[in-house]
Amino acid sequence: MEFLTLPDRVAEVRQKISAAVARGGRGQEVRIIAVTKTHGPEAVVAAIAAGLADVGENKVQEAVGKQDALMTSGGLDATPSVRWHLIGHLQRNKVKALDRFALFHAVDSVRLADAIAEWSAGRGRTTDVLLEVNVSGEESKGGYAPAEFAREVERLKGLAGIRVAGVMTMAPFDADEATLRRVFSGAREARELCLSGGHPAQALSMGMSGDYEIAVEEGATMVRLGTVLFGERTP
Repeated sequence: MEFLTLPDRVAEVRQKISAAVARGGRGQEVRIIAVTKTHGPEAVVAAIAAGLADVGENKVQEAVGKQDALMTSGGLDATPSVRWHLIGHLQRNKVKALDRFALFHAVDSVRLADAIAEWSAGRGRTTDVLLEVNVSGEESKGGYAPAEFAREVERLKGLAGIRVAGVMTMAPFDADEATLRRVFSGAREARELCLSGGHPAQALSMGMSGDYEIAVEEGATMVRLGTVLFGERTP
């Protein structure tokens, strides 16, 4: 059986999150998103067995493959309430795949937001999303620049079919603590802007295996964890 140490890893991560919440003094609840990227469907089954009800995938095709495999094998029969999160970039021509997910974390442009809204409204539904904000300003990362974020928050108030449930960000790889705190606090301020603008933006998705404790101290309500739970990924 694979991932035999996962329950112990989950317990350790939960302890670290609780300590980080206490240090941050914000008292928020934190949801662990188990990122199973490059691992097989068995990682999803192991995560669910370890008490993690939220599973995150970066790519639509990989997520759909796992979902279909698990449905065919009956691997999800005992836990039909598993919540799937799409945490990576989404092309506009694939927005219909959002039917498969409880939450999309990475709305990173006006055109993508409009495509989701149009598709959702056409189906008589509303899609919950997080707005990705590029606080660090890295060209390699997607997301709204902080300077344009307020304008988009206001624009989305009048757009049917899409509901802003919060904010997501990614910090630079191997950033020092000061940079991490600047990025995470900037995302927190962006979330507060959404809230003050009338959006039900309770979620703040930030922090990965290498920096999730600092993210929680800065107010994260969702942390996206892969390596710390499942070990190093295969290429």
